[in-house]
Amino acid sequence: MSPPAEFISAIGTVIARYVAIKQALGRRYHTQRYLLTLLDRFLTSRGYLDLTPESFSAWCSSIEHLMPSGRRMRMQIVRQFCLYRRRNEPNCFVPDSSQFPPRQPKPQPHVFSEGQITRLLLATDGLHTYEFSPLYPQVARLALVLLYTSGLRRGEVTRLRLGDYDPLERVLLVRDSKFHKSRIIPLSPDAVREIQRYLEDRDRYFSRSPDAPLLIHSRGGINAYSGNGLRVLMRRLFRTADVRTAAGRLPRVHDLRFTFAFHALLRWYRTGADVQARLPALATYMGHVSILSTEYYLPFLDAVAHETSERFDRHCGRFLQTAPDERGDL
Repeated sequence: MSPPAEFISAIGTVIARYVAIKQALGRRYHTQRYLLTLLDRFLTSRGYLDLTPESFSAWCSSIEHLMPSGRRMRMQIVRQFCLYRRRNEPNCFVPDSSQFPPRQPKPQPHVFSEGQITRLLLATDGLHTYEFSPLYPQVARLALVLLYTSGLRRGEVTRLRLGDYDPLERVLLVRDSKFHKSRIIPLSPDAVREIQRYLEDRDRYFSRSPDAPLLIHSRGGINAYSGNGLRVLMRRLFRTADVRTAAGRLPRVHDLRFTFAFHALLRWYRTGADVQARLPALATYMGHVSILSTEYYLPFLDAVAHETSERFDRHCGRFLQTAPDERGDL
């Protein structure tokens, strides 16, 4: 996606100012800027002098070919711009969000069992190497371990550099991730062992440089995996190990991050730890902007809810009395 040129419509100056403010607040805003550029070009090509109910309706018709979720996302971006504009122009048009395509239900996360993780680890040995990816099985194994034991995002894994791993402190530096936050995360003994094993294999093909990608292939030079490239690799691993969700679909790569959070919460409940007190630590470890993002995981965790119920019963059950049978009082 190439960066857009300057905005050229009649309201282009306002759009440019809005985008500049968002980026000044520390947001990348690349996707939103690109989509607002498309809106700007649409208004210019159709001769519209402003964003009105008529021009907005015409623009919505031009994106009818997209999926409902994609249309809603674009409409929401335009609406946010209009709300900003209304601060200085009280009479400007603001789309009615109730007329947008309905929200699509979020997919039910898949929690990997320990047995499934074991099968995935074994399946990495069955992956084939390629001319431009002699470390294909090793990359799949290390990516799996980091995603499962550290709860990293897919993009965070692909952006890791050799210099981000500190073998003495046994930590990873996750640079400039979502919301421009960097963090240092301690690694489990299993993750440290896997990284060391991977680096020994990597040394047979590539030289070490602190700025070189950790997960690497050599198509077109020495390159890191892209986010989509890692997604394709992991889906191939899921298919090879025949690991599927309850609905029979292949899991998402993000489900490994979800599983990390699930297992952390479950361990705390089972050991009687104060989960609310530990949520900030989990939020920091996972790179969440606040614990509200971390609390998102709680409603999905039926096993945690069951564990909570049993824990409550152990501590408070003696204070609860069953109402006597009315017939017994006669």
